[in-house]
Amino acid sequence: MDSKNKHLNRRIWSLSGPMMLSNVSLPLLGLVDTAVMGHLDSAIYLGAVSVGAMILHFIFWGFGFLRMSTVGLVAQAYGANNGDEIRNLLARGAVFALVIAVLLVLLQSILITVSLNLVQPSHEVALLTRDYFDIRIWSAPATLLTYVLLGWFLGMQKARHVLMVMVFVNVLNIILDLVLVIGFGLNVQGAALASLIAEYSGLFLAIYLMRTLLKDVSGQLHQKQVFDWSAFRKLTSLNTDIFIRTITLLFVFAFFTTQSARAGDVVVAANAILLQFLTFTAYVLDAYAHAAEAMVGEALGDKNIKKIKQAVKACLIWSLWSSVIFSCVYVIAGHQIIALLTDIEEVRLYSESYLIWLMMMPVVAVWSYLYDGVFIGATWSKEMRNVMLMAVLIVYLPVWLLSQSLGNHGLWLSMILFLAARGGLMAWYYRKKLPAINLMQSSV
Repeated sequence: MDSKNKHLNRRIWSLSGPMMLSNVSLPLLGLVDTAVMGHLDSAIYLGAVSVGAMILHFIFWGFGFLRMSTVGLVAQAYGANNGDEIRNLLARGAVFALVIAVLLVLLQSILITVSLNLVQPSHEVALLTRDYFDIRIWSAPATLLTYVLLGWFLGMQKARHVLMVMVFVNVLNIILDLVLVIGFGLNVQGAALASLIAEYSGLFLAIYLMRTLLKDVSGQLHQKQVFDWSAFRKLTSLNTDIFIRTITLLFVFAFFTTQSARAGDVVVAANAILLQFLTFTAYVLDAYAHAAEAMVGEALGDKNIKKIKQAVKACLIWSLWSSVIFSCVYVIAGHQIIALLTDIEEVRLYSESYLIWLMMMPVVAVWSYLYDGVFIGATWSKEMRNVMLMAVLIVYLPVWLLSQSLGNHGLWLSMILFLAARGGLMAWYYRKKLPAINLMQSSV
C-alpha cells in the first residue's frame, strides 16, 4: 500500500472511528432508560417514558437536516479555506435552529395532543407522557443547536469533537437518570429532567469546543452575510429537500411497523427484534458515510474531482468490508443474537425463520448508507429527495402490494429492494453528476 493510500485510510478512520463510537453510544442510553424505568413499581412509568421519548425522537429527527446541511456546506467552505463563510454558516444554521425550536415550544400543546391521539396509550400512560413531554420539549433549543454544532464540527473534519459531545451527553444523562429517578424518586419527571439538563450541558460543551476551534481559523463573522436573504433561501431549499427525504424514510419504517402489527402480535414482536439488526448495522456503517460527508465536501470546496473519487472509493471499500463482516456474523451467530434479545419461544422461532433477510441486508443496504454521505457532503439535496421518493413510490410500495401472498416475507422483500433501489439510483446520480464537477473544475 503506497503512502497516499495509507494517508487516506488514516483520514477515513480518524473520521469514522469517533463517529462509530458516538453512534453506538446512542442505544446504550435507551437501554439504561429502559432498565431504570423498568425497575419502578409500575409499568406505566416505563410506558410513559418510552412513548414520550419516541414522540420527541420523531419530532427532533425530522429536523436532522440541520446537521446534514451544515456538514456539506461547512466542509466545502473548509476545503475552499474560506474562514468568513465557515463562521457565517455556523451563525446562519444557529438562527435557523433557534427559529424552529421556538416554534416547537410554542406549539407544544398541539404537538403532544396530536401525538397522543395517534399513539393512543392508556389514560394513565397518556397523562404521564404529557408530563414527560412538557419538560423535555424545552430541550428543543439545545437539541437543535447541538445538531448544527455537530454538523459544523464534522464539516471542519473534527469527528473527535462530535464524539466528546455525544458521549458527554449520554453519560451525564445516564448518571442523572440514576440520581433523579432512583435517588430522588422523581419517576417520569426525573427522566425528563435528566435529558433536559444533559442536552443543555452538551450544548455548553459544544460551544466551548467551537470557540476553541475558531481561534485557529482565519476570517471573521459578517452579520450582513449571515442574514442575507439569498443565502437563507438557499439554506431553506437545501433543508426542505432533506426534510422531505427524512420524512419519507420515516414513513417507510412506520409503514413497515404498521403492517407488522396488523399481521399479529408475534409478527410485530419478531420484526421489531429483526429491525434491531438493521439499526445496529446502520449505526456502524453510517460512520463511513459521515467520513464521506466531510471528505467529499472538503474536496468539492477545493474543486478537486480526483480527491472526490479517491474519497468515495476508499470509503466504499471500508464500508463493503464492514458490511460483509456483519453478514458473516449474522450467518454464524444470528440465532444466538435473537436468543439474547428474546426468550419468548414463539417469537424466537418466528424471528429465526426470517433471519435470511438480515443476512443479506448489510451488503445490500451499505450502498445507500455510503452514498447518503457522499450526497450530503456534496449538498446534492434535490437528488437525495428524488431518489427517496422514487425508491418508495416505484419500488417499496408496489413490491409490497404485489407480494401480499408472501405474507411477512413480502414485507421484508419490499424493504430489501427499497434499500437496493436507493443505493442503485444514488450510484447512477453520482456518475451523472461527476462530469458537471469536471466542468466546474476546468472553468476555474
